[in-house]
Amino acid sequence: MLRERLKSLIHAGRNGVDSTAGEAVRGRYGAAQKAAIPRHSNGLEQFFFAIRDTAGLNILDLSGASQENINFITNLGHRIYTENFLHIVDSTYQAEDSLSERALQDLGNRVLQQCFDFPDHYFDGALVWDSLQHLKPPVLQIAVGGLFRVLRPNAYLFALFSAQERVQEMEACSYRIADSQTLLLASTGSRPIQFFSTRMLEKIFQQYQTVKFFLTRDHLREVLVKR
Repeated sequence: MLRERLKSLIHAGRNGVDSTAGEAVRGRYGAAQKAAIPRHSNGLEQFFFAIRDTAGLNILDLSGASQENINFITNLGHRIYTENFLHIVDSTYQAEDSLSERALQDLGNRVLQQCFDFPDHYFDGALVWDSLQHLKPPVLQIAVGGLFRVLRPNAYLFALFSAQERVQEMEACSYRIADSQTLLLASTGSRPIQFFSTRMLEKIFQQYQTVKFFLTRDHLREVLVKR
C-alpha cells in the first residue's frame, strides 16, 4: 500500500517534474492563481535558510499540488510530496457539532492514515501552512504527533495560525511559493478555525525542540518549529 501511495505522489529531483503532472496542476489551479495576493514571509525565508546547504531532501507540502511549489522545491534539488490536507479536513468536519471525544480521536486517526502514511523520519521539512488551525485540539494533537513521527530529527516545520482571538472562521488559502521569502495567497473559501495562543502552540509542539514565532503585520502568526 505504501509503495503504491508513494508512486501516486509528486516527487522529482533537480531535473524537474513530469510534464503531464505539470499540465494537470496548471489546469486545476489556474483560476486561483489569477486572484493570488503576494505576501512577504520571514518564517518561510528562515525555513529555506535552514536547509540552504543541503540537497536531495524530502519536503512535505500539505497545501495540495501546485506548479509553483513543485518548481521551486525541485529547482533547489529537493523532492516534494504533496497532500491535500484541507480536503481531508473538510470531510472530517461535516458533522462538527455532534462530534464526541471518541469521534474526534477516530477522525484524528483517519487523518494519520490518509496524510502521514510514510516511514519514520522520512521528511527533512514540512510546509504545513494554515492547515492545523482548522482542526479541533484532539485531532490537532494527533496530526502534530504524526508530523513528529515522519520528520527526521532537526527537521523544520513551517505553519501559520490566525492571530485574531475572536474570529471563529476565516478565509482559508492556497499557498504558492513565488520565491524564498514571498508567498502568493489565494482564497479557497471560508472555513471554521480554532484560535491558539502563543502558550497553547508551545504546548502543542512540546515534543519538538524549539518553536519560533515571527511578528507580522496581518492576521496570520508565522511559526517555525524544529523537530
